[in-house]
Amino acid sequence: MNPAPSPARTFLGRFAFLLAASFLGVGVTMPFLPPFLAAKGLGPEAVAQILFAGSLIRFIVSPALGRLADRMGDGRRVMIPCACLAALVAPLFLPAEGFLAVLAVQLLFAAAMAPLSPIGEAMTLAATRQAGVDYGPVRAAGSAAFILGALGAGVLAARAGYAAVPWLLAGCYVTAALSAWTLPRPERGAHRPVPVGRGGLRGIFALHLLRRPGFGRLVLISALIQGSHAAYYGFSSIHWARAGHSAETIGLLWGIGVAAEVLLFLLARPLLGRLSPRGLMVLAAGAGVVRWTALAATTALPLLVPLQVMHALTFGVQYMGAMRWLSANPPPGEVLSAQALHAALGTTGAQAVCLLMAGWLYAHAGVGAFVAMAVLCAIAAPVALSWKAGAWRAAR
Repeated sequence: MNPAPSPARTFLGRFAFLLAASFLGVGVTMPFLPPFLAAKGLGPEAVAQILFAGSLIRFIVSPALGRLADRMGDGRRVMIPCACLAALVAPLFLPAEGFLAVLAVQLLFAAAMAPLSPIGEAMTLAATRQAGVDYGPVRAAGSAAFILGALGAGVLAARAGYAAVPWLLAGCYVTAALSAWTLPRPERGAHRPVPVGRGGLRGIFALHLLRRPGFGRLVLISALIQGSHAAYYGFSSIHWARAGHSAETIGLLWGIGVAAEVLLFLLARPLLGRLSPRGLMVLAAGAGVVRWTALAATTALPLLVPLQVMHALTFGVQYMGAMRWLSANPPPGEVLSAQALHAALGTTGAQAVCLLMAGWLYAHAGVGAFVAMAVLCAIAAPVALSWKAGAWRAAR
């Protein structure tokens, strides 16, 4: 007879389910929303502009909703209605025709999904810190779900066409709403609401956190390295499809990249435990120079596979470095705000700007878009080397 699961394992399992549900939709959106938009007759620059608009609205909405969640003292109260809204909006991509109609749907959909990942990650970081366990294996559930989303969407698109993608997204965000609903409710009196302050927009978006030692530099490094993924996120699927790779193969390539990321998260403590956040950033920047330069040079499947494995370095290592620093330096009473602000400026906002640049470059210079991403990583390396990362303790 199997022993009953411990309360701590059940507790963390709910957060793993939350991350899995949140990233399931991302696994569908990133690889297959761009080709879905292209199939509606939109060109590379139009696709880039629509993706940019989605990133821009997430950049605006995410910090404000993270701040709201901090004030409420319960992230679920933001996540559940947002996930439900995303599920309702996703099918509207199907009847939308023309740039402006698709843009309107994208803005509403992006706003709804904006707070799900950063608030979920912040809540999970706090839960693992409270339980005294490593964050990496719990976060791996999110990456594993990303793989399922990418592979499932690839198979479905190959059989039913890209029109199946919006329906799949709707199902993903219904699951996200259910997962947030299963989370434990915060204890009464355990949270003191955070006032917005006198700073107007600065207070609403928690921009004062940029003055915290080390945080502003972390945001800049994240912006350069995560922003360098813009051409990959926006145009790799289109680029590989033009090279003759099927939707199933493209989904598999995305799955391979995130599978390597999952393995990294599962083995984060033994592999990366002694590296400081600064060391992780430098490693990620160097890997980005290699990966994006090589991606510009080839579409051969035997070479794309190892380049996709490098996603564990370009994304996973940088992400773990950021989460490690944020976990070691949490601002009292503003953990969700800091996570949302970092995600907005260091990931979403940076990728929005880089998507516009990548769209123009891909339309006019093709693979030059990927070369430009390698340049961003080359800039990130010395910025990371000079970062005074502050408090951090190596894993034992």
